[in-house]
Amino acid sequence: MSMEINGNYYDVKTYSAKEPAKEKAADHDSDKPAAPQDEYVSGQKSDAKPSGLYRVGQDENGNRKIFYDDPNKSKQKEENGVPKAEGGKPGKPAEKCVGDTNAVDREIQKLKDKKKQLKQEIQAACDDEKKTKELEKKLAQVENELSQKDNDAYRRQHTSFTEI
Repeated sequence: MSMEINGNYYDVKTYSAKEPAKEKAADHDSDKPAAPQDEYVSGQKSDAKPSGLYRVGQDENGNRKIFYDDPNKSKQKEENGVPKAEGGKPGKPAEKCVGDTNAVDREIQKLKDKKKQLKQEIQAACDDEKKTKELEKKLAQVENELSQKDNDAYRRQHTSFTEI
């Protein structure tokens, strides 16, 4: 048994396998307008440029990145000879900066060295309890300061930026 659905869902007709194909064709050629059908339209036929294009390229580090080519960008860049900033407002063009965490890294390394030195001093002064307790207090302070500074949030917060 087969079914044929014409544009309107209420006009469902069924056919059995025993019925000849001529009847099916006769029903199909009725004076009702044909239902619209989807059709594939190739992008090569059209000469019109799309409103925006995405393309895969490489960034300055050689990593793959998806770029969006805005057709309005060339209109936004300059207006009356004044380059526009990225926000679309006239002003300075976008600038590049480089982040530097060397100062933070040196500070953290000094704390790690101090911690290592205090541990050695504690082992060397195992006879003197008063000195050992004092060194352990200093060690606890250094470890506390190290735990606060040795993380990504602290590095981001204390990064210095320079223009290229």
